Amino acid sequence: MKVALVQMDVQIGEPEVNYRKVERFLDEAMAQSPDVIIFPEMWNTGYALEQGDALADVDGQRTRALFSSYAKAHNVMIVGGSVLYKDSGSGDITNTMLVFDRNGDEVLRYDKVHLFRLMDEDQYLKAGNSFGLFDYEGTGIGTMICYDLRFPLLFRKLVSLGAKVIINTAQWPTARVDHWRTLVISRAIENQSYMIAVNRCGTSRETAFPGNSLVIDPWGEVLLEGDGTEQVYVIDIDLAKVDEIRKRIPVFDDQRFDLY
Repeated sequence: MKVALVQMDVQIGEPEVNYRKVERFLDEAMAQSPDVIIFPEMWNTGYALEQGDALADVDGQRTRALFSSYAKAHNVMIVGGSVLYKDSGSGDITNTMLVFDRNGDEVLRYDKVHLFRLMDEDQYLKAGNSFGLFDYEGTGIGTMICYDLRFPLLFRKLVSLGAKVIINTAQWPTARVDHWRTLVISRAIENQSYMIAVNRCGTSRETAFPGNSLVIDPWGEVLLEGDGTEQVYVIDIDLAKVDEIRKRIPVFDDQRFDLY
């Protein structure tokens, strides 16, 4: 599976700027013929949560139109990071990931389930109540958003449902970049799964973001580590390696659910 990670800066409160940038990055990524293109968290507005009613993508219409048509036209799967999303019926605002297959069909909507209090998500957003899991040509791929990374039981649940690759899209700050790197590597090792972690870069309201996007194999080896600039990183991963590692050390067979 050939994956393109779009590590980009996000202009807070400026969706027009961000949509144009994403269109450019789609073309830049597609020039390298990936199977999957992945964007970071909340790329459409940044954390302008207090302006959610005015700025959020209503029913995801703009995001769906862009990614669905592009995926179909270019025969590529798109994991849309996440966007600030508003439900026109309920008025709820969510941190929402949309995923589209090569035909342009939507195969997943995932609303972030763990809201991050330090960035006031709990004050402005509604939490999701379902898992993020989709199929890529017979391989289960789990998804999560940023703060979800700190909840290991979520990873175990996704693996129990068949995930062999887990994607985390984020706006993880430089101040906690050591946590980011350690947790991404740890989650790959303990779940014997590929971890693909796509983080934003740049600065927003005096908060710096490091980029530092990562691809970790099921053995914990760092296959790709981004720098702090806007980049499209492309990497091939061998999905067969997941089964190989899980057979080598049968962690899941040796779990003791009778004790914990």
